[in-house]
Amino acid sequence: MNRRTLLAALPAVVSLGLLAACSGGAKPDGATLTVAATAVPHAEILEQVKPLLARQGLTLDIRVFNDYVQPNLQVDQRQIDVNYFQTKPYLDQFNAARGTHLVPFAGIHVEPLGGYSRRYKTLAQLPDGAVVALPNEPSNGGRALLLLQRAGLIRLKAPTNALSTLRDIAANPKRLQFKELEAATLPRVLGEVDLAMINTNYALDAKLNPTRDALVIEDAKSPYVNFVVGRAGEQNDPRVVKLIAALRSPQTKAFIDSHYKGAVLPAF
Repeated sequence: MNRRTLLAALPAVVSLGLLAACSGGAKPDGATLTVAATAVPHAEILEQVKPLLARQGLTLDIRVFNDYVQPNLQVDQRQIDVNYFQTKPYLDQFNAARGTHLVPFAGIHVEPLGGYSRRYKTLAQLPDGAVVALPNEPSNGGRALLLLQRAGLIRLKAPTNALSTLRDIAANPKRLQFKELEAATLPRVLGEVDLAMINTNYALDAKLNPTRDALVIEDAKSPYVNFVVGRAGEQNDPRVVKLIAALRSPQTKAFIDSHYKGAVLPAF
């Protein structure tokens, strides 16, 4: 190519480059949004809004996880756009421990944590030395201890500390023995312990009915709201805005009320 031909071609090349750069950097309004979620109830709720979002030109790609770590790591690493599975206390603890900077975008629902037993019908029946299984991460572990305190089974040094640990138990009149296990495994060990403190999503997944089967359970005033979470500065992404509007719609509230019958409570 001679000099005159090269100079003539440059404007077209530059224009094409600018067009490619603009289209590559923008996030289209109508596109695909990937969302990490635990199976119950998060993925179920997302499935309910999927058709509505499709009519608005947004494809919802739901990725189901059975743990509380990978959904955050994959959003932080930009492998997934947002997630929907966690409370703010858990997110705060995760960010501090992992050095991530994820932020809550919008609160959607509350899943009351409860205590379950295959061996006893009431907490009063728990024997001295009963074995109690707790979630093994700080947020839900502290949450379980607060609930046990509310039930009168223990007393904590700082009665309102949401991140209390076993070392913070000031009184344990029944001499309860505690096992700290991964939250997802708690329903599977229910027959091996006297009481297990289980998050509602895992309880529902195990076909437990929180309003019927829990011996003790948080009420509607629980501060543990489940959020849509993503990367800082991306809450105004048009795809995310559409997702949150759909999740907080009257139709979604009606679905949560009718389908979960008090086991999951709308937070909007």
